[in-house]
Amino acid sequence: MKTIHIYPHGGSGNHGCEAIVRTTVELLEGNDITLYSENPEQDFFYLKDILDNNILKIQKPSEQASRYSIKYLRSRLSNVFGDKNAMDELYFDPIISNCKNNDILLSIGGDNYCYGDNEYIYLVNRCLRKKGCKTVLWGCSIEPDNITEKMRKDLSEYELIIARESISYEVLKQINQRTTLCPDPAFILKKKEEELPSGLLSKEYVGINVSPMIQSNEQENGVVLDNYFQLINYILSATNNKIALIPHVVWPHNDDRKPLKILYDKFFESERVVLIEDKDSMSLKNVIANSKYFIGARTHSTIAAYSSKVPTLVMGYSNKAKGIAKDLFGTYDNYVLPVQKLTEKDELKKAYIWLTENENKILKIYDTKMNDYINSVYRLGIILNEL
Repeated sequence: MKTIHIYPHGGSGNHGCEAIVRTTVELLEGNDITLYSENPEQDFFYLKDILDNNILKIQKPSEQASRYSIKYLRSRLSNVFGDKNAMDELYFDPIISNCKNNDILLSIGGDNYCYGDNEYIYLVNRCLRKKGCKTVLWGCSIEPDNITEKMRKDLSEYELIIARESISYEVLKQINQRTTLCPDPAFILKKKEEELPSGLLSKEYVGINVSPMIQSNEQENGVVLDNYFQLINYILSATNNKIALIPHVVWPHNDDRKPLKILYDKFFESERVVLIEDKDSMSLKNVIANSKYFIGARTHSTIAAYSSKVPTLVMGYSNKAKGIAKDLFGTYDNYVLPVQKLTEKDELKKAYIWLTENENKILKIYDTKMNDYINSVYRLGIILNEL
């Protein structure tokens, strides 16, 4: 049995993060696993089934870690102590104090290295490596243009990197030869078999997810929602399908329900639009899996759709969306609509029409490839056990 520590985890209100934790715990069953969460109350709520079975333990990093930035600590407190590293360890207990030589530390979250330097991760990794811990970057993607020298150095010192798609794999392999390509662990997430929300029948509705994240990446103000307005109006007028508006992140500062509520309010009088309430990742996957088509912004909402063999269109903004689509379909053209390139109000509608016209082609690719693709995720448990 190995001792495994998982961080940094913002909380299961991001159901993609929840899905990664659930499937990682499944892959590493039989090991001693602790999750360090910034919002443990969310995890006690959404992950209670695996906590009740004593499979997973949850701790919160020290209050100082979340309350103060690294810059603040260094500028204000480092002169108080003769040994800055000792101060660092004090302020990042319990992650550092709980880990010992040969423990494995999984850095999860998928895109923690996509948005520039993360001094918190660098600091914890430095301290843990000095203690002889093995650091693993788990199921990640990366944006080449955002790689700094600090980031490159930290990435080069991981004992193992698991890239979840080939675009990031090619970049990371040049930085650290101990890089392996394997799909995101959330591809093996099970759906919760339960009744669909009232008004929905399997394969008679289109699942839609939108996020504040893609809105923040739009180049023309309001163009994202304008595209969703046009899409929903087309579906309601040209087909008999209903619409399921599905949130996948419900953090207060980054809540899918806010843009989805705008869409709902605009179309609720049609009586064919349903706003799905917040649920755990397995229940959300059940709603997504029963859609006829799925249009998603959140990566893990689209992973739930892909793995359920639902024809899927991604409103993407990064390499992770392009890389996953490329690995599944051989190209990301037509499967990913880059939000940064949106200029016209009907681009999402046109992409959706292409999706429906190519449904049989997509389903054939799923039948040929998806089972093997999903099963390859189980290599992750073997790889880690060999570490």
